[in-house]
Amino acid sequence: MTLYQKTLQDFQRGYLGFATLAIIGQSCLGGAAAMYILQNGTSIFQMTQLALVVIICSLMNGAVLAQQKPKLVFNLILTSTITSITMIILNTLIL
Repeated sequence: MTLYQKTLQDFQRGYLGFATLAIIGQSCLGGAAAMYILQNGTSIFQMTQLALVVIICSLMNGAVLAQQKPKLVFNLILTSTITSITMIILNTLIL
């Protein structure tokens, strides 16, 4: 059993609690990513990054509120986390 499958099973068992924590966590992480993006200015490149982070975090929050299947929500949580962390690293270290 892979780490992904084991974590997905745990998420499915405690879906209600994990989804609640995910909304809080992703909102905070997305807000931090937005802050780091906007610290570098407001060019079209930064606005594109900001739009990407906002859309992905909103998709995850919307999937939870729309009561989508746990696997879809879990995949959106992973996508949102990876995107936000990537944007934070990109705007902190590279730009």
